[in-house]
Amino acid sequence: MRPTGAFFGRRKGKALRPNQKRLMGESLGELRLDLASPAPDDLRSLFPVPVKTIRLESGFGGGEHLIHRAATHPDIGFIGVEPFVNSMAKLLARIEELGLKNIRLYDDDAVQVLDWLPEASVDHIDLLYPDPWPKKRHWKRRFVSDANLARFHRVLKPAGLFCFASDIDTYVNWVLQHIDRHGGFDWTARNASDWLTEFEDWPGTRYEAKARREGRSSAYLTFRKV
Repeated sequence: MRPTGAFFGRRKGKALRPNQKRLMGESLGELRLDLASPAPDDLRSLFPVPVKTIRLESGFGGGEHLIHRAATHPDIGFIGVEPFVNSMAKLLARIEELGLKNIRLYDDDAVQVLDWLPEASVDHIDLLYPDPWPKKRHWKRRFVSDANLARFHRVLKPAGLFCFASDIDTYVNWVLQHIDRHGGFDWTARNASDWLTEFEDWPGTRYEAKARREGRSSAYLTFRKV
């Protein structure tokens, strides 16, 4: 499938260990979405175990959040997207260790997955601590854009949720401005504590921990499709 853009930076860090190479060849091959084939009308059929709802995480980074959610919610089917090879290898090791059956993966641009998914097929989308691309000349590379919000809105079911977390004030404001301009999402916060409080059953991420060490607080935004 044609690459769609540059929302992410480098694809690989340090060399993979032998077991990580095995996982990237064997396990990823079994769990990777086949975007060359049409998506099933019911995404629950992607999973070998019964699931009730579908949740997509774009850019799962270290995988802490995705693994925690999948392990504690076996009745939810998770689609995780992450182009960084080392992060994918780390997640695959945890999937094998825990024997999780409710995860499917894609190791390239999340836009490709969003364009492949059927309309109104996903219950929940997570975008957690995405690259903020802080320099103004790079803002066009931020994943939240008019085009991608339109993609989110298309694939979310009625009343489906989009959750966004970041420790970068300018990106939080950017998201709120884009959400307001789109008009198809309702911000669920009713007071400041709503967006300063971690999401329910939140496991934390290494990016969040780094932000706290450096003295930055985070915002946790939840939007509902209307």
